[in-house]
Amino acid sequence: MVVALDFTPNAAHAPIFTAVRKGLDRKHGVRIVIRAPGSAPDTLKLLAAGRVDIGVLDIQDLGLARERGADLVGIAGLVQRPLGALITQADVHRPRDLEGRRVGVSGLPSDPAFVRAIVEHDGGRFDRLKLVTIGFDAVPNLLEHNIDAVPAFWNAEGVALRVRGARINEFRADAYGAPRYPEVLLIAARRTLERRRAAVANALRAIRDGAFSVLSDPAPAVKQISAAGGADEKLVRAQLAAVSPAFRPPLALDRAALGRWASWAARIGILHRPPDIGRAFVFDLLGGTR
Repeated sequence: MVVALDFTPNAAHAPIFTAVRKGLDRKHGVRIVIRAPGSAPDTLKLLAAGRVDIGVLDIQDLGLARERGADLVGIAGLVQRPLGALITQADVHRPRDLEGRRVGVSGLPSDPAFVRAIVEHDGGRFDRLKLVTIGFDAVPNLLEHNIDAVPAFWNAEGVALRVRGARINEFRADAYGAPRYPEVLLIAARRTLERRRAAVANALRAIRDGAFSVLSDPAPAVKQISAAGGADEKLVRAQLAAVSPAFRPPLALDRAALGRWASWAARIGILHRPPDIGRAFVFDLLGGTR
């Protein structure tokens, strides 16, 4: 089973790497091959072309892909809580303080909607923000004070900034109106499930075992991810410590939580309408999902 990562190997991928390192995939009768992205994330294209079996993807991207007509489905929750945050310079004490200040966005259509939701939840005026497109260079732009805030992941960019000594504030999505939902998913094309359902389920069992292993003994995962991603071990250790609690319960999907996410994502404008949860997710691959 080929598993495509959504980004350079990082702490959120630790259960997958651990499953391979410990032979948990072979224990469940499959062989997992991890495919890291090239110069840009290409999980959706690889799944659509049938070149990979499982992909790692942000839940918002799954929703957007389905709106464009892709028959992809969420099959497990890799990270069980929202990771998005509005990360700001230390002198920004609440989101509405960003009126008249520079907010970096990547260029993805979901960024302005996310920023608007947090700022307006705090009573601020989104139309008074100065949006600046910076691509995916959140960390250097904040460090160099080119921007006053950026939507990013508190477990990745947020930790990286703190490790580098930056004084920042984080306004996490689930403290500003977002429900609790699984931010990072494992997904598959529906036709893959129709053809290789048993193998996909066994791969998920191996990754679930990998998550339990990471939670009980994170040190080997830190070394493995550091080597795979070319990252400093201190940074990976800090990022894994931050994200590990969100691995629980490993690989679960909660239908009610997903329904709340669907309504929220449509309400704030990330999606045009709430997706049909029964079509967008498969709940019976693992006994622990519901």
